[in-house]
Amino acid sequence: MRIKEIWIEAENWSEGQWNFENDNTDVIVRLENGDEYVASFFTYRNISDLTKKNKETGELLSGKYLWSSDMILIDRCSREDIEQVIEDLISSSELEDVFTKVDKSGM
Repeated sequence: MRIKEIWIEAENWSEGQWNFENDNTDVIVRLENGDEYVASFFTYRNISDLTKKNKETGELLSGKYLWSSDMILIDRCSREDIEQVIEDLISSSELEDVFTKVDKSGM
């Protein structure tokens, strides 16, 4: 499994919007064989802040639960840290268990 490209949604945001310590972002891993996998990276701090916000706004039963498909928790949401996690998942043969494969059959 060889990586061709890692696309990080937050890199397309306006300058200053991406907070490595408290944020979440979608990530697509494109492999050399053409397969693509998607997941969402959340910092631990972002989870805490989202839960607090939901308690205040009443969303998700006032913060009783929180979910996101393909969620990966991470201490810092920087490109370097995201790449390290992806490399670790590939080396442990877990990328396909954690990320969702993009179905390109309808494209």
